Amino acid sequence: MSERKVRVRFAPSPTGALHIGGVRTALYNYLFAKQHGGDLVFRIEDTDSHRFVPGAEEYIIESFKWLGIHFDEGVSFGGNYGPYRQSERRDIYKKYVKQLLDKGKAYIAFDTPDELDTKRKEIANFQYDASTRMSMRNSLTLSKEEVDTMIAEGKQYVVRFLIEPNQEICVNDLIRGEVKINSSILDDKVLYKSADELPTYHLANIVDDHLMEISHVIRGEEWLPSAPLHVLLYKAFGWESSMPEFAHLPLLLKPEGNGKLSKRDGDRLGFPVFPLEWHDPKTGEISKGYREEGYLPEALLNFLALLGWNPGDDREILSMDELVHLFNLSHCNRSGAKYDYHKCIWFNHQYIQKVSDEEITDLFMPLLKEKGINVPYNKAKDIVGMMKERVNFVKDLWDVCAFFFVAPESYDEKTVRKRWKEYSAEQMKELSEVIASLDDFSIENQEKTVMDWIAAKGYNTGDVMNAFRLTLVGEGKGPHMFNITSILGKEETLMRMKRAIDVLK
Repeated sequence: MSERKVRVRFAPSPTGALHIGGVRTALYNYLFAKQHGGDLVFRIEDTDSHRFVPGAEEYIIESFKWLGIHFDEGVSFGGNYGPYRQSERRDIYKKYVKQLLDKGKAYIAFDTPDELDTKRKEIANFQYDASTRMSMRNSLTLSKEEVDTMIAEGKQYVVRFLIEPNQEICVNDLIRGEVKINSSILDDKVLYKSADELPTYHLANIVDDHLMEISHVIRGEEWLPSAPLHVLLYKAFGWESSMPEFAHLPLLLKPEGNGKLSKRDGDRLGFPVFPLEWHDPKTGEISKGYREEGYLPEALLNFLALLGWNPGDDREILSMDELVHLFNLSHCNRSGAKYDYHKCIWFNHQYIQKVSDEEITDLFMPLLKEKGINVPYNKAKDIVGMMKERVNFVKDLWDVCAFFFVAPESYDEKTVRKRWKEYSAEQMKELSEVIASLDDFSIENQEKTVMDWIAAKGYNTGDVMNAFRLTLVGEGKGPHMFNITSILGKEETLMRMKRAIDVLK
């Protein structure tokens, strides 16, 4: 581990909704930073102006607010290394483009898209590199006067990185170990475009990571091929001593395990791949979000943490504090992790049981309001505490406990055939008289009085209690009977019993 302060960054592009794979990358950066007393920087990489999507940046910030992943500095958070939005750093990048050109580490190229297409047709697997660059229109093949004239005339150009062939490049990766490649397989990547006066991802990233003193770059496996180029750029600037340590995370795979997880997989199998619901401003398409589908952010983060990392034992339910304490890049897998969305549902169920009844009630109250139910908070909390073990999502609570709020208007036919005997109406009339006589309506007194009455009458307990449940719930479901009656109260209990007797006879 380096002696310098740990500083990591999450740097999304505002090109649409935040993919769940990006959430996991941000989470791992967060855990790493917190464990080492470091900083997590939020940077927006918006150098590709053609792919910019309005509202995407705000969506990403809102997503992390909901998730509870807090940044120490960056866009919308402030800090001493700004600006943190790359489109606001044009002049900074130009300075470093000039440095590379002056050192002979980069060159100006005027090739048009049509000229490049022609070359691709002429040469199989064409690559702009040491073997082809001298046959192209660039500052290596044109005189300085020609180059200056073309720039003065406003000809569009790009700046390409000059990669020397046949060099061995070593990338020391904290997850994958030492990765070696030969520079000949790399092309002379475009670092800057005059058309919008912005750098490409490669240059902007290196300059920003250096100036913002980023110590570790923890990112997805898909960026591993660009790591050798980034190592070369650090060397070209003479910044080897400040080069961050790299860690490339395993891919999130389709639930079937073959191929990278995509939005299409979520659409096909019915689960979200975005943290929040996303309204695409271009197509008008609405995509599901974990928040709107009823997932608790703590459950989602716990689930994501274990996709590609393990704590070293078989524990699964881990609080954020525990994750921070246990997180270690050496326990990250090299191979991709299947996205088991059924397991995510399981985590949500566990967390609904784990968090306080108040927290679940706070989420449930707006659903009751939508249904037109006006009920005291404490009553709703008592019902939630009694019923939450039966659901995977807060929104499912209504299905299992609606009978607490709305008296049954009909009675399940199957339950009636099975549970309502020819003598049930008479027994329920007698039971209603017993209940009406109670001054102490506590659960304990109700249960003792009713059970004593059943024993004295010689009735079958199952027959009585099943019919009793049917009168109050309308079907054969629900918790302990006297928990139900204590919530409903004596008056409502008696009213429901009378109606059921009248309807069922």
